[in-house]
Amino acid sequence: MTYAPFNLAGKVCVITGGNKGIGLGMAEALAASNADVVIWGRKTDDNAAALKKLEGLGTGRAAAKQVDVAEEDQIVKAMAETEEEFGRIDTCIANAGVGRGAANFHEMTLETWQFNQRINSEGAFLTLREAAKSMVKRAKAGDPGGSLVGTASLAALSGAARNQAYGHTKGGLIAMMNAIAVEYGRYQIRANSVLPGWIATDMTEGGQDSEVFNSKVISRVPIRRWGEPKDFGGIAVYLASDASSFHSGDTLLIDGAYQKF
Repeated sequence: MTYAPFNLAGKVCVITGGNKGIGLGMAEALAASNADVVIWGRKTDDNAAALKKLEGLGTGRAAAKQVDVAEEDQIVKAMAETEEEFGRIDTCIANAGVGRGAANFHEMTLETWQFNQRINSEGAFLTLREAAKSMVKRAKAGDPGGSLVGTASLAALSGAARNQAYGHTKGGLIAMMNAIAVEYGRYQIRANSVLPGWIATDMTEGGQDSEVFNSKVISRVPIRRWGEPKDFGGIAVYLASDASSFHSGDTLLIDGAYQKF
């Protein structure tokens, strides 16, 4: 018999950047575990393609909303619509992100710095803020609980040359999640960060095609391969489930032991 807490029937999960890559890998596992899954993404075609992959995976419903997390009004509207349509929000995963670097740090432009900041930091802040509002309101009505998750990065822990802007946003995200965990534990709301290592997604396409990168970097991953979006399904289900009801304020590194090498 399946471990009961991993059956997410009746739970509503929101995932930003859920139409591709790590976000879609999470969404597929959540859907297969019977959760209602709402993916947010900017591109309608990608949203539609993702929904097709989610259909029939479990007993829950699946929906998609066109949302640009760089726009506060879109986030506020989408979260309110999600709550109205599904009745509640149990898990919110702030996963949408970008990774724009520069030729070197001393020539990095303010525009590059702000581009990363607007999506990775401000977008996550606004998304989690609106989800927290919904969860607190529900808790005050006698139904406490909820899970807030931020997708950070190994770059928050390890120096990433030419990517200081990106690393800065991910380190800040971890700090924000820790503070949320402390402030909202009284409502049984937990907050955790997931830190991907080298994962085969659109963002890392250049490295995947590079013989040098694969020989110099991926060969150092003890598990000896690129990570895949599906590798994040298990952690998403765990953090959305009651199995993690006392697990909060943590940074969960999923990198094939690269950081330990």
